[in-house]
Amino acid sequence: MNMNRKIIKMIAGATISGAALATNALAQQGPVAAACNDDMPKFCAGKEHVQGEMRACLEANKDKVSAACKAALDSTGPGKGMGQGQQK
Repeated sequence: MNMNRKIIKMIAGATISGAALATNALAQQGPVAAACNDDMPKFCAGKEHVQGEMRACLEANKDKVSAACKAALDSTGPGKGMGQGQQK
């Protein structure tokens, strides 16, 4: 019985740790990811969040994305002081 309690505590600890990591990742996402969260799967399913692939897809679909997503795309990125490698 004691072994079962240890296993349950380990599983509970791992679950809590995983939830904390997921919450932290969401809290650290940028303005485009936050504003375009609903638009990404709708217009860019299968695109990766690497080397600008997702942003390029969102930009290509800017006339279809939500107003909040469009505003985030227009106010961030290269030349706006907030793009990848441009943050101060």
